Amino acid sequence: MPTPIPISSVDLPITLFESAVAAGFPSPAADHSQKRIDLNEHLLLHRDASFLFRVSGNSMTGVGIFDGDTIIVDRSIEAKHNHIVLAIVDDEFTIKRLYRRGKIIRLLPENDDYEPIDFKDGQELRIWGVLTVNLRKLL
Repeated sequence: MPTPIPISSVDLPITLFESAVAAGFPSPAADHSQKRIDLNEHLLLHRDASFLFRVSGNSMTGVGIFDGDTIIVDRSIEAKHNHIVLAIVDDEFTIKRLYRRGKIIRLLPENDDYEPIDFKDGQELRIWGVLTVNLRKLL
């Protein structure tokens, strides 16, 4: 089972331009204000409960989560119906959409090539956390 990477002690400063960019880089002639920000403040809901994971597989491509993406998972959020969760099923991590209605609990993929996970007697499900951010490199 992969080891989560805590990100509570990582500083992620970056420069924020406060002008909107519609379809390209702001005009160099325009007067743009800028400031340094900490990405933790923008990406993390609960700094001490947030962890990074690398995605393996393509069962969630329908919601834009692809093989190799890096996701942020927050352990302090209570998982509710329709949340995308990092679950542990029989000691293996999986990312799926949580279906919880009454006593029926299922894990749903977002790719028609995969079947939902319906639980049988003896199977164990633990919700490890809720996905809050998907970080994807474009290059």
